[in-house]
Amino acid sequence: MKSAPRVGPLSHARYEALHVLVRVEQQGAFADIALEHALDKARLDPRDMGLCTEIVYGTLRWRRYLDWRLVAHLDRPLAKLDPWVRALLRLSAYQLLFLDRVPHWAAVDEAVSLARLKARKPGPAEFVNAVLRALTRAPTPPPSPADPVQALAIRFAYPDWIAARWIDRYGLAEAEALMSAMNERPPVSIRANTLRTSRELLARRVRDEELAETRPTALSPDGLIVERGTVGAWAAFADGWCTIQDEASMLIPRLLDPQPDELVADTCAAPGTKATQIAELMRDRGRVIAMDPQAARLKLVGRAAARLGIGIIEAHAGGVATLAPRWAGRCDRALVDAPCSNLGVLRRNPDVKWRRGADDLARMPAKQREILGAAASLVKAGGRLVYATCSLEPEETEQVVHAFLAAHPDWAVDTPLDFPVPPDEAGFVRCVPHRHRTDGFSAIRLIRSPRA
Repeated sequence: MKSAPRVGPLSHARYEALHVLVRVEQQGAFADIALEHALDKARLDPRDMGLCTEIVYGTLRWRRYLDWRLVAHLDRPLAKLDPWVRALLRLSAYQLLFLDRVPHWAAVDEAVSLARLKARKPGPAEFVNAVLRALTRAPTPPPSPADPVQALAIRFAYPDWIAARWIDRYGLAEAEALMSAMNERPPVSIRANTLRTSRELLARRVRDEELAETRPTALSPDGLIVERGTVGAWAAFADGWCTIQDEASMLIPRLLDPQPDELVADTCAAPGTKATQIAELMRDRGRVIAMDPQAARLKLVGRAAARLGIGIIEAHAGGVATLAPRWAGRCDRALVDAPCSNLGVLRRNPDVKWRRGADDLARMPAKQREILGAAASLVKAGGRLVYATCSLEPEETEQVVHAFLAAHPDWAVDTPLDFPVPPDEAGFVRCVPHRHRTDGFSAIRLIRSPRA
């Protein structure tokens, strides 16, 4: 019996990436969760973990462009291929077109070896070899479509419906800048736990202990961009000196502006990144009511609080509409970090591009309005509420808030003064990737009338 081809260390990284990509496309798995599970199980060394991660996210990020380049060398529709063959061609094309550390011939050989390992018969391996070698010999990409929406969507690897709505809203040049920024590899940023340290002391500790290079974030006073280093392996992380968090996300609790000794509700709290920041801003004095309908994810809030040395967070499983009567009219402040399309965080979750459709933007606002209304019932007269989403789409931002304000005359926009990102005319703080080099976030602060 012929033995299976040996999988070398680089192939092992690609083998795991291949299985993650198939799971994402065929089973609807979330890329970040599927990748985390695969890496935990495979126990790759740090170099191969990095390669696997790069291949998975890069392939998902550029999928439509890769398909466009591959189709020119296929003798059958891409959709007709076996899922694993399609994924193998895509991840190999990503390496050939976007990565340069491995020679093209070696990348093609690795793909052929994986095809032999997967199929145990010559046909798929010969097919993969022929397509990839044709791709490496192609001097230029195929002609772009004449339609400007399709041309931009292919060039930056987006569905037509996203490209069309962004061109309509921002204009062609700014839509291109936004798409380009959303395709960038996001930096790793961390928030200093101000209960235990400062940004400056944290930077000094990780420099001395881990030889890690960092620089201060431009907008958040507590953040650092990690230029080099693996945060999860740091002693400073284990000791609760920091939390991994995007800079735009760090601004949301600061917009809420919680104070020590207050009662504050975080109505969509899991996994606890913003709830713990709220507690830090409160100097761990008062109470933070952390709610989330997903009990399993809510456990992450407790773990994060324990690591950071925070004692004021109370976790309560359930949706805010169910739990609100317990604290109705008692909270000084409430945060609604609403579930949304996630179209503002495509650089971190590129699979969302292929998971969402225009109908999602028609469906989600009803749930967002329900959560906002229930959260508002928690807040006492004169109290404040922040509504935030990791989306820039009007259906999930201003339209939700405008509908809420029309139905609740005792609430008004509470525009902050001297905020790092100035609010727009509607009162929204918007972090936009191509302008602020952060994830895309929209947030607005509201205030309840003292006479409510």
